[in-house]
Amino acid sequence: MDMKEQILDLYYNQHLKQKEIAKIVGKSSPYISKIVRADSRNKREKENRKKENDKNRKDYLQDYFKNYHRPKKNDNSYEQLLALLRQDVLELSYGCNELSDYAFAKWNSSAYHTNKKGNLVINKKLNVGFDVPKSVNMNAKVPTQKHKF
Repeated sequence: MDMKEQILDLYYNQHLKQKEIAKIVGKSSPYISKIVRADSRNKREKENRKKENDKNRKDYLQDYFKNYHRPKKNDNSYEQLLALLRQDVLELSYGCNELSDYAFAKWNSSAYHTNKKGNLVINKKLNVGFDVPKSVNMNAKVPTQKHKF
């Protein structure tokens, strides 16, 4: 059997890859590629291999996602949300005498805007009572100002 016929037989009939054929016949991969590209069956074989690879990849991914179990992380976002809700209920309930200026501004966010220093300032167009905080210092680590009812 001629070397070219052997290469074409290994490629088209035994469906080996060009690198595998190069190792078997002792030639370089570019030489194998040149022989295969010169054959008239190359285009059809290339399309068939692409379809087969696409099908195999689809099957692999379906199996992978069906059987893959992600490790669970310690997600405490729900507990954080509940704690925030409890704090808001405590601050906004009628039984509480004090409400921090920050909580008041957060509760009435449409009435406040941020100035150049990063502090919350009430809109000047609003007429508000004396007990409404006119500004909230956002540069403090913990809002300590209190708003009394």
